[in-house]
Amino acid sequence: MGKHRRPGPPNQPSRAVPRIDTGDPLAAYDKRRRPPMDVHRRHRPVQGGAGHLRPDEARVLEEWNGFAYEPVGAAPNLAAAQVWVNELQIDSGPAA
Repeated sequence: MGKHRRPGPPNQPSRAVPRIDTGDPLAAYDKRRRPPMDVHRRHRPVQGGAGHLRPDEARVLEEWNGFAYEPVGAAPNLAAAQVWVNELQIDSGPAA
């Protein structure tokens, strides 16, 4: 039994689940609208597969709209796609 137990005292809450503000009635709703891993922009190879193996292939640019990722454009290669992804982080942050 000791091998699979969570480390730490049993009177502490689990750290795996982020806390929700109990005073905010829309906190659970806002939590569901966050993108996975807090990534608001991402790029994917057009043909699929591992993106780092073929840096010269075209990329599909996707942006989080509050519910799912939607395609918003294309980039000719990995370098251009990475510049587009990092623009949001440098400018202002996620548009909500």
